[in-house]
Amino acid sequence: MTKLFAFFVLTIIYSRSVYSQDIPVFQSGQDGYSSYRIPAIIKDKQGRLIAFAEGRVDHAGDYGNVDIVYKISADNGKSWGPVQVAVDAGNLQAGNAAPVVDLYDKAYPDGRIFLFYNTGNNHESEVRAGKGSREVWYITSTDNARTWSAPVNITAQVHKIKKSATDTTVANDWRTYANTPGHAMQFVTGKYKGRLYVAANHSQGPPQKAGKDYFAHGFYTDDHGKTFSLSATIPFEGGNESMAAQVAANELYMNTRNQQGNVRNRIISYSTNGGQSWDTTFYDSNLPDPVNQGSTLSWSDKKQFILAVCNAADTKNRDNLTLRLSKDKGKSWYFTKVIARSAGEYKGSYAAYSDLVLLHKKKLGVLYEKDNYKQIVFTTVNID
Repeated sequence: MTKLFAFFVLTIIYSRSVYSQDIPVFQSGQDGYSSYRIPAIIKDKQGRLIAFAEGRVDHAGDYGNVDIVYKISADNGKSWGPVQVAVDAGNLQAGNAAPVVDLYDKAYPDGRIFLFYNTGNNHESEVRAGKGSREVWYITSTDNARTWSAPVNITAQVHKIKKSATDTTVANDWRTYANTPGHAMQFVTGKYKGRLYVAANHSQGPPQKAGKDYFAHGFYTDDHGKTFSLSATIPFEGGNESMAAQVAANELYMNTRNQQGNVRNRIISYSTNGGQSWDTTFYDSNLPDPVNQGSTLSWSDKKQFILAVCNAADTKNRDNLTLRLSKDKGKSWYFTKVIARSAGEYKGSYAAYSDLVLLHKKKLGVLYEKDNYKQIVFTTVNID
């Protein structure tokens, strides 16, 4: 009995240490939305946190009447303002919010927020079958998300849509399309300093079993949104939701979901030319994954880049949300912490999609989906 009692005590202590800081940000059924999914978070130049999500009006499904909504925190996530709407596409779908703060445009010394997003006019399975379309847009804010610019459609620059019925080249036949999910990023040093980079994915040609028609890629701008370029496609079949981070002066790290599920690990790719092409791609056995989204963030401590990865580190369930830190571009991890893990039997996804934000050099913020998508919560992690 003594050992059993000790076990329960330790379990309670563990649970409190992991979950006690969870602050609800978006709660399903509140503010006119049946469900909130797909979190993304950034910190503006003035230090305010802006948390984005898909506000799903009628149900929890991916397709339907979906808006991009957000909340702002002025106290490092301890409290959050009211729900605001950034994008409303009527009864159609607006989603896959990929925000980033452009800190290097001289025309906007206080920073300019870019919010990249996608719209769609049919279910993803139908778009994969050629019965619908997905488009790519962005809006900007120069007043800390109080107001937003008119939307800019960049689909023609970043989406390979077959130009004619006679074109049978599969590489030109991109169908479904999605940014990230999570924040986009900006290069802060090196040859590509100032480059805004958005990790993305697409389906290529007719649908294939196990999602083999999915591939990851990226797109970027070197002139603060005037023009955009596409990266090379990452060659692994099944490459789906992705996020990117700078890991050296000119190097990019891409972390990708394996839609096939044949290998339950994250797909990792490295680029030495700012994400334009890929030097190597492999399954990382140190990053187990149940076929889910994973978040990625990096920052420089003046000596090297610190890389953070957070994902549901389980090969079966969306559970065991785990944060890892690396000083060698993800080759090894010097810090590992479980952010959320269900206790005992749990039906559903306990901790699923997430995103990361650096609060200061000793603390990270984690915005993540919890308790079978009932809420999106924010917590902080000491990383010193």
